[in-house]
Amino acid sequence: MRENIPINPLRQTADLDAFDLRIVDVLSREGRLPITDLAQRVGLSKSPVQARLKRLEASGVIRGYRAQVDQVRLGRDHVAFVEVKLSDTREAALTAFNTAILRISAVEQCHLIAGAFDYLLKVRTTDMRAYRTVLAEEISTLPHISHTSTYVAMQAITEDGRAADHDP
Repeated sequence: MRENIPINPLRQTADLDAFDLRIVDVLSREGRLPITDLAQRVGLSKSPVQARLKRLEASGVIRGYRAQVDQVRLGRDHVAFVEVKLSDTREAALTAFNTAILRISAVEQCHLIAGAFDYLLKVRTTDMRAYRTVLAEEISTLPHISHTSTYVAMQAITEDGRAADHDP
């Protein structure tokens, strides 16, 4: 019996059964896994897994594959979370901010927040000096910025849903 699980009824979605969900789960952790190994892990033969994988990619459930980069080994181990309060939260102001934030390469994540501030940013740089430059020269010059507050991370416990691989 096939158990279909809709992703989100408000968006264009594909129905996923338990095999599809297992494929997505395994690939989200091990994106370079050969089809034969993936088939073995999810309990199907190679051909059905290939067909399901093609469907998951075509429907946009699987958007792509990428390398997981160790930012610490690249010298980018300074992480700050920045609360951003805007002076204007009308749609045009949000759109202007959203467009401008995409140009700042140090901003790893940007989320519109319901609460006492408007956005939460995750900013990754090499050190505090580099962060101060990004804050002063890039973030603070974004449209409609009223106020920012910075919280510096001391240690990552989890990243991308997994335990962080770094020593304290």
